[in-house]
This record gives sequence, C-alpha cells and structure tokens, in this order.
Amino acid sequence: MDHHNLYAQFRAAFGQRLQKTAITTDEGHSVTFGDIDALSGRMANWLESLGLRPGDRVMVQVEKSVPALLFYLACLRSGMVYVPLNTAYQSAELAYFMENAQPAVFVGDPARLAALSPLAAGLGVPHVVTLAADGSGSLMDAVQAHPPEHRIREVSGDDLAAILYTSGTTGRSKGAQLTHHNLASNARTLQTLWGWQADDVLIHALPIFHVHGLFVAAHCALLGACTMLWMGRFKPRQVLDWLPRATVFMGVPTLYTRLLQEPDLTPGACGAMRLFISGSAPLLAETFREWQQRTGHTILERYGMSETLMLTSNPYRAEDGPRLGGTVGRPLPGVQVRCVDENGQACPVGGIGNIEVRGPNVFPGYWRMPEANAREFSADGWFRTGDVGHFNDARYLTIVGRSKDLIITGGYNVYPAEVEGYLNELDGVAESAVIGCPHPDFGEGVVAVVVPLAGVSLDPAQLIAAIKDRIAGFKVPKHLFVVNDLPRNVMGKVQKNLLRDTYAQVFKG
Repeated sequence: MDHHNLYAQFRAAFGQRLQKTAITTDEGHSVTFGDIDALSGRMANWLESLGLRPGDRVMVQVEKSVPALLFYLACLRSGMVYVPLNTAYQSAELAYFMENAQPAVFVGDPARLAALSPLAAGLGVPHVVTLAADGSGSLMDAVQAHPPEHRIREVSGDDLAAILYTSGTTGRSKGAQLTHHNLASNARTLQTLWGWQADDVLIHALPIFHVHGLFVAAHCALLGACTMLWMGRFKPRQVLDWLPRATVFMGVPTLYTRLLQEPDLTPGACGAMRLFISGSAPLLAETFREWQQRTGHTILERYGMSETLMLTSNPYRAEDGPRLGGTVGRPLPGVQVRCVDENGQACPVGGIGNIEVRGPNVFPGYWRMPEANAREFSADGWFRTGDVGHFNDARYLTIVGRSKDLIITGGYNVYPAEVEGYLNELDGVAESAVIGCPHPDFGEGVVAVVVPLAGVSLDPAQLIAAIKDRIAGFKVPKHLFVVNDLPRNVMGKVQKNLLRDTYAQVFKG
C-alpha cells in the first residue's frame, strides 16, 4: 500500500479503530471507520468496473450526505480525480464544467436527472448516476453488487486528487488542480498546529463541495480517526444540542452570527469545547468580540483558498501568541507568504501589498489553462493570490481585500476593507461593503452599502458625516445606500461583483 495516496494515510489512521464511530448524523444514523472503509471500497470497485483509469475525472453535484463523503474517498483510493460542484450551479455552468473537465462519470441529484441526462449525453459524458441527500439513488444501487475489499491504488504525491472550480467572479471559472501531496501535507500541518487528539469530536456543519468543509474539516477528523457530528444543513439549535458532546467547531462567519442569535449560547454550553475556527470570509471584529463575551472562547481565524488550501492561522496554543481579531494569523509551518508592491519588491512591515505564496500546499496550476498559469505564477515560482494585505511586527497577516476590489479614485488607492472597518464601528451598523463604481471625473467613485442592526433606522448623510473626520477625503463614500442584507455566495463571501452591477449607474446622473 503506497503512502502517497491520501486515502492510504486515512486508512493507516483508522488502524485498529474500525469499530469506533466515525460519523453520527443529525438524523441519528451512525457509521464506523470500518463502514467507511467497506463502503468506499465497494464504490472504488464500481468505478474501476466501468473501465475508469487513474487520472480520469469524476464530477459530483449532490446534496451533502455521508455517502457523498465516502464517494470522495472512493475516488481517492482508486486514483480518480474528484471534481465537486456547488449545488447552486445551473445548466449553463454545468455545461462549461463538463466540457472543460471531460468527466468519465457525473453524479447528480435524482431530482435533476431529467435535465442532466441530455446535457451529459450531448457532451459525451459516458456514465451518469444519481445520489440523493438521504443516500438513495442509482449510485448506491450499483455499488452494492461489488465487494468491500479494495486494494488502494498506488499514486505519486504529484498525481491529481481533485479539481476545484473557483467561483469565477471575473471571467470563466478556473479549475484548481490539487495533488495528493498538496492535500496530505496541509492536513498534517493543521492536525499538528491545531492540537488534534484521538478523542476530539468535530461538529461538521459545512458544505462538502468546498475546501473548508471537504478538505480542512473532514481531513483533520479522518487523519485523527476522530468522530464527526454531521449535519446536512446548518441548524443553530442542533449545534447547541451537540456542543456538550463536541470539542471542535468550524464555521464561516455567517454561522457564528446565527449562533449568537441563540439565547442558550453561554460559556456553560461551550464548556466541553476546545476550539472554534472561522474562515472562508472575513470575520467582523464585532462578531469576534461578541463571541468572546458570550462564550468565553476566542475564535481562531485562518486564511486559505481553493488553489492553496490553508496558508495562515492564528495561534492555537497561548504560548505561541494571542489570537488577534481582524488578522488571519501567521504563515503555517513550511508555507511562505509575502506582500510585494507592483514591482515585486517586498513591502515593509505595515506596508500594503499583493499577497504571494509558496509551499507544499500550493497547487501546480489550473486545469488546461496555460495562459492563466503563466499570469498567476511569478518567475520565481510564487503564486499570486489576488489578495492584498500587510504584516505587523509579529508577522500576523491582515487582508484588506482583493486586488480586483481595489478602488482607484482620482489616482489614489482606496482599500475597501479599511473604509468598511470605520463604517462597521458606527452605532447602528451591522456590516458594510465598499465598492468602486464608474465615475466621469475620478475614474471610480467610492460607494458604500450598509446593513443596519435589527430595528435601527440609519441616515446615509449622517453616516458619511460621521467618518469624514476619520479618513482622508478621497476615501469617504460619495454615495451610501442602506439595505436589508448583502448578497453572499454559499460560503458567506459578499459578492461585490453583484453590488458593482447594481450601482454601476450611480454617478451617471
């Protein structure tokens, strides 16, 4: 059995603990590590019975379920390349992904089979099967005929394990290729850094078509042979019921804000917990502080992306330093992170620059996109993340935004996160998003979109006046709109491209 295959590393971790409960669902179903090994073995044998070879792509767009996770493990152990898709994607997007990845198998939701079948047939996808959230479907029917014993395929660490399509807010989605070594090295680093032990219990409340839920959460638990408490969809009440049985929770900021609305969230409720982790979108300073006050726990914020997995983390152990709200912590062991100016020169401490990274976690490039790879990697092998940020004296990284979100108004650079920080501190403001919109004189004008706290009425003119004496004039929003909520993707990131579309005409009066 070759140790480069990530599944072989999971199987070694299961070891003699095959009778231990691996996953308990919110519906009361449980599977052991032995069940995981047996069912993923049946699935791997089924894939190989179709004549698939290592390196063939297997595309999956299904609701979250335990069988869906095990099917991912089946792809790993048989050397296939797993391609998970957001369940929100519609036919036009699916057509692009199928054409680009050329999967040998597509697994979809039974409810969408009528629309999927002709699409897949027209694009030459040979095998289409279904898997429902309750575990039913033609995939599960097919695998039952196959034996549970399966010899894990030997792979090189550089062989592809997965392709994750980026959300594509600018132009076409790009397929980030991730190798067995990318995934294994990152999981092992996080397992050590975050102090995982065999008796840890993880509340798994995230989707599994994304780095956070599939690779960070599930991998850490599987590598430690730790039990997961598994919910198909996030339910705050269920989390509270599970907290006394759990030790680790991972969430996007939206999950934390929803949990804070629960009156039963108290230090006592969190007494068994050792770690709350947040990522995938920026955590508001207010959420960070309120969580401390309500629970006695300090959220650990970290930073990663589809192309690189995790890059930085606030410290887990107190002796390694404090967890600083508003930062994403320090570079992980073995991972290099730098901030550079437009000429590629390193920025001084506190100097805002483009974030570039290098390390065993960083992907080899985008699937079938040589032009993008040439553009996104520097001559000396650093990946250009597209994020902008700065380091403090203690090497904690603060992200101030995406380079594409940078606003250049009258020749001056405005970083949206800075202006949002001032707006979010004003009384009555829940959160804000700052964007640049086409302006006849300045090129771009600064526009703010603000969400009030529940029951609060905000006056745009008063908000603008309140920050005028705090920041330079060119940073002050020329227009401010009050809205009920901000558009977000499924991982909780604010979709600024949609806001720019909505307010594109604001200066053309």
